[in-house]
Amino acid sequence: MNIAVLTSGGDAPGMNAAIRAVVRSGESYGHKVFGIKDGYQGLLTNQLIRLTHRSVSGFLAKGGTFLGTARVPEFKNKEVQLQAINNLKKHKIDALIVIGGDGTYRGAQALVDHGFPCIGIPGTIDNDIAGTDFTLGFHTAVETIVDAIDKLRDTSQSHRRCSIVETMGRKSGDLALYAGICGGAEFIITPENPVDKKGMFKTLRAHKETGRRHAIIVITENILNVHDLAEEITKETEFSARATILGYIQRGGSPCPEDRILGSRMGTYAIELLNDGIIGVGVGVRDSRMIHLPLNHILEAKRPRNEMYELVKKVS
Repeated sequence: MNIAVLTSGGDAPGMNAAIRAVVRSGESYGHKVFGIKDGYQGLLTNQLIRLTHRSVSGFLAKGGTFLGTARVPEFKNKEVQLQAINNLKKHKIDALIVIGGDGTYRGAQALVDHGFPCIGIPGTIDNDIAGTDFTLGFHTAVETIVDAIDKLRDTSQSHRRCSIVETMGRKSGDLALYAGICGGAEFIITPENPVDKKGMFKTLRAHKETGRRHAIIVITENILNVHDLAEEITKETEFSARATILGYIQRGGSPCPEDRILGSRMGTYAIELLNDGIIGVGVGVRDSRMIHLPLNHILEAKRPRNEMYELVKKVS
């Protein structure tokens, strides 16, 4: 087969590992693999390049995506989708593997609905894709956040301060949840674990009275204004509070070993699914096993409440 691969939406550490695995495992089965530059935008402008075993060498440890990525809102239009399929057929592409998040999957599902074979690989630091325990980039982003929390704790202890750390995550609180647990945060505020301000202020006052020198609060973006929260904490408790918004630094950096392995496993599994004639699915990992589910099921499903919240109650 002639197989194309693209990355779309927000970049995530581990995407390069997945591309590398698609190319090398694809070649081992006799397929030819082509990379599409800048996601669906490159698909519309015919930016295809041949990828070989040698051309993907050296990218395993690099963050981001060497193919590039872009957001293409107009891809929602049927005419644009049909243009993309025509371009794929023009280059004699038999199947497309997409790596990205929810928007990327919706683009792939649209192509599947028009009859073109696609497979999705979940690549987003937010860990907000159903049908998989973890997405590419999540573990690396957690390491970045934990490193920031550790550094902020040093200065918080020195100044007897409460530090508020805002993470990315959109509608998913997994980044804040895992980083908060690893960083020993006193409070973790996420869409699944809303804030109780009165209770938090009461606890912080108690901490201060017992001689605690610092406190850490980790919160998912878009829940509330963290700088306003810092002012409230300063006013309502004895702690002086400061807010830090980590922003896009969470997406960058060399992928950690978990993301390199996960990308390698997912890329290889996607090729094996195509070998078996299985299309229109997204790959995932569940209980350390590789799985696949229909793309439309993944897009319609809601991720269950993370069981790690029960751990928060016991260790925070």
